[in-house]
Amino acid sequence: MKKFKSSIRIAFRALTMNKLRSALTMLGIVIGVASVIATVAIGSGATQRIQDQIASIGSNIIIITPGSTSSSGVRLGTGNAVTLSESDARDIPAQCPDVELAAPYVRGSAQIVSGTGNWATSIYGVTPDYLTIRQLSVADGAEFVQQDVDSANKVAVLGKTPVDNLFGGADPIGQTIRIKNVPFTVVGVLTPKGQSAQGQDQDDVILLPISSAKRDVIGKKSANADSVDTIMMQAKSASVIQAALDEAQALLRQRHHLQTSEDDDFSIRNLQELFAAQEASASIMAIMLAAIASVSLVVGGIGIMNIMLISVRERTREIGLRQAIGAKTRDVLTQFLVEAVALSVVGGIAGIVVGIGASALISRLAGWTTAVGWGAVALAVLFSALVGIGFGYYPARKAAFLDPIEALRSE
Repeated sequence: MKKFKSSIRIAFRALTMNKLRSALTMLGIVIGVASVIATVAIGSGATQRIQDQIASIGSNIIIITPGSTSSSGVRLGTGNAVTLSESDARDIPAQCPDVELAAPYVRGSAQIVSGTGNWATSIYGVTPDYLTIRQLSVADGAEFVQQDVDSANKVAVLGKTPVDNLFGGADPIGQTIRIKNVPFTVVGVLTPKGQSAQGQDQDDVILLPISSAKRDVIGKKSANADSVDTIMMQAKSASVIQAALDEAQALLRQRHHLQTSEDDDFSIRNLQELFAAQEASASIMAIMLAAIASVSLVVGGIGIMNIMLISVRERTREIGLRQAIGAKTRDVLTQFLVEAVALSVVGGIAGIVVGIGASALISRLAGWTTAVGWGAVALAVLFSALVGIGFGYYPARKAAFLDPIEALRSE
């Protein structure tokens, strides 16, 4: 132990004798470790953002949208047909054992006018179950209730963005807004959700009772006054999502009188699968970026090997003297290995500081979410030490096995 402490002391003395050379040697390790930490932080941040989006949308969600239509032999895209209805949404939870709730909604956009401002935003005509499925709550005021839907009351629940742009700092509850020149009373303000993983503002929205929205704002999309744009379903648990999906699909095919040979006239998607695919893609991208960044560590290791070989050549007489007064091969080997590891570890610690700073800077300037994990930091330090051992072993071995007599003769 005493010899090891002495080796560390001698190693740091040797490195500080050539400060500029040592700093330049460590630069490759600093860049490599910083790159690994920054790229892993970006990848972890992307994964966290997807998980936050899942949480903000709600759990166990299944989305049903209208299917495609054909015109003169040309198949149009999904959503062009008007095939879903409010009665479909009512029957799904009643007849599908694994479905907790189903909420139909219609959507559009309009210019909203208040007494002090105006704002263009998205309009959703929904039922109270929509707020439950989406895990939406009100920060101020109250939600509208089923009675408001049944009576087509002109009430509105606003997201934070319309509130800020229409009322500034004033209290919006009880105030009147006009949507397509139709007055609505603000009864509630939604708790902020923030941006989605795609960068969309989830708070830039106004919710109306579906009956009021269809009659006064969005209008009917077909001769069928019962039609809706989308049905959002919630399974009773994550374990029965596929069962709930299958039950809803079978029920809708039956309600829409589709024959076995006919395709579905609707599209049904499990959002968990979509988000899982996005999360897997983000993880793979993070691994690829980290692997590319690790090349910098290899380059830094080669730099350490190069400098250590030069150091061995410069200190040949010193090595010979140490061997002549009793230093063993093991002692010389340890000495030069400690120097190589010291270079890489000090460079690794500096790289951690630079990497964390770079992650914070990227997050601030680019608006990306980053998450620096201590596991990645520990791995970076360990990897940098292994680089020092791996690339420092050959120069250390070369020094340890020098012939003492030849070493003393060198100039």
